[in-house]
Amino acid sequence: MIKKFVKNFNDSVGVMQNSTFAKQLWIIVPVFLLLVLVTVLIYNHYADFTWDNFLAGFNQEFLIFFAIGVFAQLVDGTLGMGYGATSTSFLLAYGVPPAVSSTGVHVAEMFTSGASTISHHKFGNINKKLFRHLLIPGVLGSVTGAYLLSDVIDGEAIKPFIAVYMMVLAIIIIKKALVKNIVKKKTKRLDLLASFGGFMDAVGGGGWGPIVTSTLLGRGRNPRYTIGTVNAAEFAVAFASGVTFMIFGGIQGWQVIIGLILGGVIAAPLAAFLVNKIPRKPMMIVVGILIIILSLKTLSKLL
Repeated sequence: MIKKFVKNFNDSVGVMQNSTFAKQLWIIVPVFLLLVLVTVLIYNHYADFTWDNFLAGFNQEFLIFFAIGVFAQLVDGTLGMGYGATSTSFLLAYGVPPAVSSTGVHVAEMFTSGASTISHHKFGNINKKLFRHLLIPGVLGSVTGAYLLSDVIDGEAIKPFIAVYMMVLAIIIIKKALVKNIVKKKTKRLDLLASFGGFMDAVGGGGWGPIVTSTLLGRGRNPRYTIGTVNAAEFAVAFASGVTFMIFGGIQGWQVIIGLILGGVIAAPLAAFLVNKIPRKPMMIVVGILIIILSLKTLSKLL
C-alpha cells in the first residue's frame, strides 16, 4: 500500500515537473532565439553600432518609427491582426522602400511577436493544438515569400500592388467587424490557410493576422485563444521570414528596425492585457479605414 502511494506520488511529481518545464519553454525558446539573434546581429554589424551612429539615430524620424511600432503592436496584440498591415502602410506612406519596410517590419516583428508570445502565455491565451497546426505551414510559406521578395521580385515594381493588397486586407478587417451573427464552423485545411498567410505576410509586409485570425474568428472560434495563438505562431513565422530576409537581402534601415522594435516591445504586454478589455469591432473598423487612407496616400505618390 505504501509502495503504491509512493509510486503514485512520484508519478504525480513527474507530471507536474514536465508540465512546469513545458510552460517554461514558451518563455525560454523565444528568449533564447532572440538572444542568439541579437548576438549574431551585433557580431555581423558591429561597425554600425558605434556611439556616434547611436546618437545620430535618435532624431525626429526615429520617434516616428517608434510611434508606428507602438501603435502597430497595440493593434496586433488586441485584434490578433494588423501589425504588418498597419506598420507597412505607415512606412510606405512615409516613403520607406518596400524591401526596407518589409525587412524592417519582419526583423522588428521577431522581437515584438516574441514579447507578445510571452505575454499571451502569461495571460493563458494560447491554444497549443491550434498552435501546432499553424506552426510549420506558416513558417514554410513565410520563408518562400521572403526569399522571393529578397532575391527575385523587384520591390519598387510591386509597391503599388502592395498598397492595393493592404487595402484588400483593410476591407477584410472591416468586413469581419461588421459581421453580426457568426456561426461556428469547423475550419478545414489549417495547413493551407497558414501557408498562404505566411507567404502573403512575407511578400506584402503584412497579412498573417488579417488572413489567419480573421478566417478563424469568422468560423466562430473563441477570440481570446485565437488571437493569443495566432500571435504566438506569428513569432515563428516572423522569425523564419526575418532570417530569410537577412540571409538573401541583408539588413537595411536600422533606424526603422530599432524604432519598431522598441515601440512594439513596450506595447506588447499592454496589448495582451487589453485583448479582452476593449471593444474589438469599432477598433477593427477604425484600423481598416486608417490602412485604406494610408494606402491611397502611397498610391497617389506613385501615380
